[in-house]
Amino acid sequence: MGRAVDETRFPGFGGRRAPDLFASKKRISGKQRVSLWRWMVTTRQVEARLGILYRQGKVVGGLYRGEGQEGISVGSAMALEAGDICGPMIRDLGANMVRGTPPRDVFCQYMARATGPTQGRDCNTHFGDHDKGITAPISMLGALIPVVSGMAWAARNQGKEVVGLTYIGDGGSSTGDFHEGLNMAVTLNSPLILILENNGWAYSTPTPNQCGNEWFIDKAKGYGVRGIQVDGNQVEDVYRAVREARAHAIAGRGPVLIEAITYRMNGHADHDDASYVPKELREAWRDRDPIILQAQALIEAGLATKEGLEAEQKDIFDGLREDYEFALNSPTPEPVEASGGVYFGEERGRPDPRREARHS
Repeated sequence: MGRAVDETRFPGFGGRRAPDLFASKKRISGKQRVSLWRWMVTTRQVEARLGILYRQGKVVGGLYRGEGQEGISVGSAMALEAGDICGPMIRDLGANMVRGTPPRDVFCQYMARATGPTQGRDCNTHFGDHDKGITAPISMLGALIPVVSGMAWAARNQGKEVVGLTYIGDGGSSTGDFHEGLNMAVTLNSPLILILENNGWAYSTPTPNQCGNEWFIDKAKGYGVRGIQVDGNQVEDVYRAVREARAHAIAGRGPVLIEAITYRMNGHADHDDASYVPKELREAWRDRDPIILQAQALIEAGLATKEGLEAEQKDIFDGLREDYEFALNSPTPEPVEASGGVYFGEERGRPDPRREARHS
């Protein structure tokens, strides 16, 4: 097996070879490094507030948070260019906000308000904005892979130098869509970047019960794609890995599979207490919180002080108050509007009774 995995860095991933982590010293500006930290904090605080609202019964659907995985969603989205396509999944709210979705829209969406992105038609993660390059998640895990792959392929055929980036979990990689989407991307030479977020547990199934590979990156060789393995809790490493993958895909060298090793610090969703995860494992990963790691890096580099970061965290927290209070005070949609906005090109709002009469 060779050198074994360092369990102080990746608790719970023992019994397998050490990961071959992507190493790059490509410079990231001080401003970008601080911004990476700020977006992770914003994502964490938005989701923490959603958790409170969920327990109060004000979030009416399921709540799937990405606590502990913010380094992946934020680092990857910040590595993209403005015209690129991004397809976030359920734990990638950070990517959604980095791409331009304001926190106010997030709160309105989860509380099913008429002022939200889907105007109350959905109360979960299923929203996007093509003007911002955000493709909405699909409930069936894995189904977004062929969609984003196809969008990236079509854009390339139109002469655009863009990539499509989407995500899948370790459990979701067992779906047929994972195979079909990645195989399609290879066959078409689509400029796809697929990030596999390996938190070691899927919903509640440990990786050894998920597949026969030591690491999911081993699958890259079978598909004939470039594979990159990265510490998902080091946001700067994620950023550099995606920049590298983007350059590879833009150059016409094919899709890239990135395995980001991480840990989900809460249950599969807020209705799941994650009691199947040993307590000592949860505690060990608390020390590898991506926000804490980035804060330490900023302080060591002289880019911030502990007091300054604490003050900024408070400012972010206070700044979100107006956003969630706006959502709380926003109206729910009128039932008569439920059938509006169903067809392409149709204005959302009250349905046209004349059209309904023609179809009656």
